[in-house]
Amino acid sequence: MHEVKCPHCGEAFTIDEAAYADIVTQIRDGEFEKALHERLRLAENEKTAAVELAEAKVARELEKEQAVKTAEIERLKASLDAADVSTRLAVMEAVNAIEKERDAELSTLEKETGTKDAEIERLKAELKSAGVASQLAVREAMSAVEKERDDLARDLAISQSEQKLRESTLRDKHGTEVKLLNEAIDSYKDFKARLSTKMVGETLEQHCEIEFERLRATGFQHATFGKDNDVTSGSKGDYIFREESVSEDGQSTEFISIMFEMKNESDATATKKKNEDFLKELDKDRIQKGCEYAVLVSMLEPENELYNGGIVDLSHRYPKMYAVRPQFFIPIITLLRNAAASTVVVRAELARVREQNVDITDFEEKLHTFKQGFSRNYTLASDQFQEAIKRIDEAIKDLEKTKENLLKSANNLRLANDKADTLTIKALTRGNPTMTAKFIELGQGEAAHEE
Repeated sequence: MHEVKCPHCGEAFTIDEAAYADIVTQIRDGEFEKALHERLRLAENEKTAAVELAEAKVARELEKEQAVKTAEIERLKASLDAADVSTRLAVMEAVNAIEKERDAELSTLEKETGTKDAEIERLKAELKSAGVASQLAVREAMSAVEKERDDLARDLAISQSEQKLRESTLRDKHGTEVKLLNEAIDSYKDFKARLSTKMVGETLEQHCEIEFERLRATGFQHATFGKDNDVTSGSKGDYIFREESVSEDGQSTEFISIMFEMKNESDATATKKKNEDFLKELDKDRIQKGCEYAVLVSMLEPENELYNGGIVDLSHRYPKMYAVRPQFFIPIITLLRNAAASTVVVRAELARVREQNVDITDFEEKLHTFKQGFSRNYTLASDQFQEAIKRIDEAIKDLEKTKENLLKSANNLRLANDKADTLTIKALTRGNPTMTAKFIELGQGEAAHEE
């Protein structure tokens, strides 16, 4: 027995193992369904986020390359402009300095010494030679700036050439990949066109079986995945997946089972089937084979975006049913299996409690049987006892009536006796002269006869 406390009113009550197991199952199923839907939603969000991330990454790389090229071009232009401006400023500063120095020397010589015209001409010649040297320096600076500008322009041209070469290489590479993909698609279409309907279905089954066998040794060591060959119920699915958990003491507990149906068809098939056509039969097979989940692995309706988007939850139509494309065959097993793994401890505990309570259950069943038999015998005896009491009560009532009648009869006899005691000739003849005369005559006659 388990004691359970109500979370609302706080009242504690006890329930038996069966009720407790039922409550645990309900809670586990609810939590499992909730976790499963949450994981499906997260998987879909992760897929969408991955696609968006990839697109954003490509866009960022393109923007980054464009920004680098633009920044390099702007830097080169700015460098050229800055070098040109710096050169012009340097030339202007040098010329201004020389002119100021010349004007100062001329003013000094004219004011202080009154130098001769020859000396003035000599100084002018020196100033002219200094101007020539300044011009040469300016020319050298301009040559250096122009050389740097040419170098920057050459580097820019080389960078642009390298960028164009990379773009051409990427275009050629992607073109080759697209061509290979188109060839693979054409080959696959040709292969499918040459397959019969039976071979198409078996090809999908072999694909799923091979994918599972690749991971059996590493991810599904305690799982079984094989064909459903049991046709005693009139129908069968394609494959059944079951997995058990093994405890430290060697006890195994099955915690998940999945019924799989594989559906495929050739592109040239005249009558196109729909996934909807197989859901009802799949649910029936799941129930008859005692599986917890049902999964339709289908390549039907290739243009239907509902099935192309990933794992499709069909539990609103049939309990615990999903539909996937072949590429999601392993992910749906992993998803359902990881979600059910959280219930292994609960299942093992329930199994252990059931094993420990086998004798108690048997005793309770025997006690229940004894109680039922005893209750039946007690009911029969009680009914018979009540019937006897009823008859005794009726007999008592009859005896009481008889007693009452006897008492009334005795009373009447007493009254009759009293009346007989009070009866006399005198009383009888009082008021009756005829009878008085008769009794007198009768008395006289008896007297004469005695004489």
